[in-house]
Amino acid sequence: MVIGKRRAVTALQRGARSLPGGDATMAREAAHDKNGSGHFSLPPCAAQCRIKVATYNIHIGIGRDGQYKPQRIASVIRELDADVVALQEVPLGASGFDMLAYLRDACALHAIAGPTLKTSKGDYGNAILTRFSAADIQCVDLSVPRREPRGAIAALLDCHGMPLRLIATHLGLRPAERRHQIRSLLLLVHDAKAVPTVLLGDLNEWFLWGRPVRWLHKQFKHAPAPASFPAGRPMLALDRIWVRPRQAMRHLAVHASALARVASDHLPVSASLDFDAAHLTHA
Repeated sequence: MVIGKRRAVTALQRGARSLPGGDATMAREAAHDKNGSGHFSLPPCAAQCRIKVATYNIHIGIGRDGQYKPQRIASVIRELDADVVALQEVPLGASGFDMLAYLRDACALHAIAGPTLKTSKGDYGNAILTRFSAADIQCVDLSVPRREPRGAIAALLDCHGMPLRLIATHLGLRPAERRHQIRSLLLLVHDAKAVPTVLLGDLNEWFLWGRPVRWLHKQFKHAPAPASFPAGRPMLALDRIWVRPRQAMRHLAVHASALARVASDHLPVSASLDFDAAHLTHA
């Protein structure tokens, strides 16, 4: 969800003063779809590629108690122990506090920034924290006129030698916005057809069977949708993860620790992925 971003980013400058400041070559060629069947012929290293991904709207570090505590967000990310975490509503620095740099250092992960809003007070938007090296990073503009700027980060990750296309996003509040944005994202997914792909983020889609979700299910097949918002008493499945090939998703769950329930207005959602070639071709 969203609060007044420019005002929030301005307010962060005061609270941040008490806090510390804070391309690799792909080892294998992309996998290839076998005769359009949807089954992937993955490289041998895929049999060893078991990873955990997560998505987390951090609400600029402001918790349900109204307190601005980036330290709590860092602790929740460490609790997740994920190889890749897509973040939304992240202060990204410039003249303001760079929360992404803070989280990067606190969690000992690589960081990829995807600003969607740039002001004199600082940048703001999406981000990725990952244990993996990344190449071919694109920041995709998904903005709709007269609405809050939105975007996605598309990155090719080297997961133990296996290429993985990761698309991390935060969609708009109005249904017409989301339909436009999902169409744009599906073009990215189509371009990555031969590579295992994960799409994740805060979709802001209240309706489990809304058109954008149906389009994503058609492309990725159905994925679980546990409620993640609001964090104190989750009722809405706003935070989502899809993977292609679908058989790679072994487990998906909301991370509902005591700290996660207060650190942000959203709970993180994580998925365990297993790209074992035998599972994928015979499941």
